[in-house]
Amino acid sequence: MDETFLLMLSNLLHLQNSLDPASSLLSPSSPSTSAPSPSSPSSLLSSSSPAPLLFFTLASLLSFLATSNSKKDSPLSKKREANSSPPPPSSSHFSVAAFRALSTDHIWSMDAPTRDAEWRSLYGLSYPVFTTVVEKLKPFIAASNLSLPSDYAVAMVLSRLCHGYSAKTIASRSSLDPYIVSKITNMVTRLLATKLYTEFIKIPVSRRRLIETTQGFEELTSLPNICGAIDGSPMKVRGLKLDRNSMSSYKCKFGYDSVLLQVVADHRKVFWDVCVKAPGGADDATHFRDSLLYNRLTSGDIVWDKVIKVRGHHVRPYIVGDWCYPLLSFLMTPFSPDGAGTPAQNLFDGMLMKGRSVVGEAIGLLKTRWKILRDLNVGINHAPQTIVACCVLHNLCQIAREPEPEIQKDPDETGAPARVLESEKQFYYFGESLRQALADDLHQRLSSR
Repeated sequence: MDETFLLMLSNLLHLQNSLDPASSLLSPSSPSTSAPSPSSPSSLLSSSSPAPLLFFTLASLLSFLATSNSKKDSPLSKKREANSSPPPPSSSHFSVAAFRALSTDHIWSMDAPTRDAEWRSLYGLSYPVFTTVVEKLKPFIAASNLSLPSDYAVAMVLSRLCHGYSAKTIASRSSLDPYIVSKITNMVTRLLATKLYTEFIKIPVSRRRLIETTQGFEELTSLPNICGAIDGSPMKVRGLKLDRNSMSSYKCKFGYDSVLLQVVADHRKVFWDVCVKAPGGADDATHFRDSLLYNRLTSGDIVWDKVIKVRGHHVRPYIVGDWCYPLLSFLMTPFSPDGAGTPAQNLFDGMLMKGRSVVGEAIGLLKTRWKILRDLNVGINHAPQTIVACCVLHNLCQIAREPEPEIQKDPDETGAPARVLESEKQFYYFGESLRQALADDLHQRLSSR
């Protein structure tokens, strides 16, 4: 007991003794055992004076308070307090009401640069681009009978994609069930990957866009008629649960479980083709051959309305890639990965890889803007649509000329050049002669300057 309690108890004893001397607690106890002692609890409670009862009531209260204080101040209690989990963050800042206040009242009190900077920090997009996404998706979300406002649902999902939050984290902040958050995420990413894909991810077949794209690449590389750069990148998937045989196919060359993304980008780092069909352990060439783009290019389904003549060769628009892809008439790759070619060939390789660098930067921007792609926490079944949804959002950012954050690119490719299949020999032989003609023409033009 502490000193304060002992002092108060002593004062109470003296007070009781002065009020009721007959039942004094300070008097010696009676030697008789047959009769109850005057100072026993029964005699005190049966006493005609109210003092004993008052004393015991106050003493019991003080004893309880003293015990409570001692437990609260004990080292064990402090240790338990320290080890206990902190209280969950207040959900007031993530509620529908808070979002509505931000998006209607607070937003107009800020100048446009401040407003857009805040919106990017929260949702990865400036306010005008955010409203564009909402307006595009609003009819589809409304048709789903979602109980939440459309703009709030989009904001919730964009926050998750931008910061890489789990459904559980978003749920705790917005006072929703994690299952509801996952369901909303699935719905919004599916809409982005399907309803908005055809509007914002398009092959440049129109003459105006094709000319703009090929001119942009030519300014960068001095090579004519490049219409895109292709590359693949593994997207890490968290908590992949598959059988042992399947697991090995998802292990990428960097050692983690993933699915493989293939994109083709133009000179502005805008994707005009996206494919997510292979596990992370597949190579780029195999993934390319399984894609719809490959089938369309080999079948002649894509009509490029821009043909130029280089040293007697009819050169249609082509894409560029590294040596992990096969050399084909519509896909130019370097002569040598280690600079062992002729001066003309090495010059061509340098310029080609300069053009290819735009797709590496585009993928870096994609992963930087949408951090969920660094460690996908949506499950393997929803991973492809989440990746494609982020690609659509990336294009919206590039088209709107959103600021480009500092990027971290994937490591450089290593390995042997891709093998050419028997069914590709015709495209390979034409591509080989075309590549040499482009290299010789480039070397002559640049040497004469």
